[in-house]
Amino acid sequence: MDNIILASASPRRKELLQLAGVSFTVLPATGEEQISTDIPWEAVEQLSFQKAQMVAESHFWEEGTLVIGADTIVVYQEKILGKPKDAKDAVQTLLCLQGNTHQVYTGVTVFKKQAGQWLTNTFWECTDVTFYPVSLEEIQAYVKTGEPMDKAGSYGIQGAFGIYVKEIKGDYNNVIGLPVGRLLYETKKMGINLKG
Repeated sequence: MDNIILASASPRRKELLQLAGVSFTVLPATGEEQISTDIPWEAVEQLSFQKAQMVAESHFWEEGTLVIGADTIVVYQEKILGKPKDAKDAVQTLLCLQGNTHQVYTGVTVFKKQAGQWLTNTFWECTDVTFYPVSLEEIQAYVKTGEPMDKAGSYGIQGAFGIYVKEIKGDYNNVIGLPVGRLLYETKKMGINLKG
């Protein structure tokens, strides 16, 4: 594929695609996404679709262009946890997650320009993450690093809080922000080889 666009500013998604051997250009969606549901898998599908659609409609793309949108949320006891509002919010979130199991959902949408139209494929992946018990002092020390402030669920599994992970059931890359194996599989079904 010559023209693959990643509609995300996430350095983690960029790194995962690079590790998979995919050549692409980063062009983040700039609009504001909206969700109309509190059902996690529906929410990430809506968000990823909107991101891909914004970028697909922002330029006159050549035939064969592929636009990939993705969005990740953290869910605990069926409640979607967004990015923390402040340090206190981050501490409260991590106090809930420590010693418990939560879910990480990522939605992915692929837009392919074919015969002047956009073909789309949207899917989602869910991974269970379980943390060991973590003390308030350990959580506060982590929050002081500032790392959790731009992350859904107030942590990044590949960062400093990852040492407290007891168990993962499902795709690890999904927790980072992009289920790359599933993406390669889904695009193959569309007749696309992302690796060229």
